[in-house]
Amino acid sequence: MGHHTRPGHSTGSAHSEPDRLSGTTLRFGSAWDHFVVRMIFGVACVIAGYHFRPFGLQAWTAAVVGGLFALAVFVFEVRLQRVSLRRLIGGAVGSILGILGAHLMGLVLARTSIPEGSRSFLDVALLLVMTYIGLVLGTSKGDMLNLQALGGLFGAERGTHRQPKILDTSVIIDGRVADICDAYFLEGALLVPQFVLRELQMVADSADGLKRQRGRRGLEVLQRIQQMPHIEVDIVDDDFPQISEVDMKLIELAKRHDAKIVTNDYNLNKVATLQGLDVMNVNQLANALKPVVLPGEAMRVFILREGKEHNQGVAYLDDGTMVVVDGGRRMINKTVDITVTSVHQTTAGKMIFGRFDDRSDSGRHPVAHAAEPASRAAVESPTGDRSPRSVVPEHNES
Repeated sequence: MGHHTRPGHSTGSAHSEPDRLSGTTLRFGSAWDHFVVRMIFGVACVIAGYHFRPFGLQAWTAAVVGGLFALAVFVFEVRLQRVSLRRLIGGAVGSILGILGAHLMGLVLARTSIPEGSRSFLDVALLLVMTYIGLVLGTSKGDMLNLQALGGLFGAERGTHRQPKILDTSVIIDGRVADICDAYFLEGALLVPQFVLRELQMVADSADGLKRQRGRRGLEVLQRIQQMPHIEVDIVDDDFPQISEVDMKLIELAKRHDAKIVTNDYNLNKVATLQGLDVMNVNQLANALKPVVLPGEAMRVFILREGKEHNQGVAYLDDGTMVVVDGGRRMINKTVDITVTSVHQTTAGKMIFGRFDDRSDSGRHPVAHAAEPASRAAVESPTGDRSPRSVVPEHNES
């Protein structure tokens, strides 16, 4: 057995050492490859400027110009690394089409009687303008490309692509979307249309003090989201003048960018879903995160006001869930133990219905019972059972 143990140990050591070395090599290569390539490119630009002296510059001045050119290329490279493959393809195709259009226009100008100097200027100007327009338009419209139609050629990009999300005015004013982004439940590109910003500005400039406060809150929420490093907020200029309603504009914008709509508007949620769009409803998320309460479960609540029906009391949980207590009208401003009878879940929220049995609390004052610690209440309980689980913090009553 000793003979087998030593070879096994030596083999494990032989495998672990190359693994550590290979890990170091990979980290060294990924960091230093970029540095070495950039250094070579920068030195080449400086030497080329020093040797060729473009525009009749002095040797050292031309070398400085070559170094600045290399620095500009490095900045452009860093910016390109953040662009998706769709936008890169769109920008490349747009630039090629722009250069082709400038070349065709140059052929037309060559057959005119324009002087040589003016024609050369027009050729260069058309080349720059057409290339720039093709690059900008191709990049902005690149998200409309369907790479899946190429048969999985760009499968890696498709797997890592995050579908953009469009923020509605209501969800921005609501403010909870910032907390959702801060908790990393939302990431990637968030699209904010210009018409949504205009609507926010109109609300912020309203004469009504409440509306003005809500509009300013929405602008502050957007600024908070923009400061998050994992979120990219894009202000899109797409508009649909033929459509007057903001909700329909959001739906058309989501179709154009293949995006999801983030909202808490019930009507927009229904209309967008009927048209086959993905909708992320903040209210549905909040309802999904609420604690599950089953019929027959006991809970402790604070009766805040009377209900609509006879002998009903109304309480609220910490998350805003309404609790309707049958027989709790005379226990207003008191903390009582109730038994859940039913739970109703709707898109607008959750409602819990419970029953207060005063026979279970006979001989004990509800206020004193609410103020006692749980351990003391369990000791003094006639049955000796533990008191029901408290769902909400007990209120101190004077």
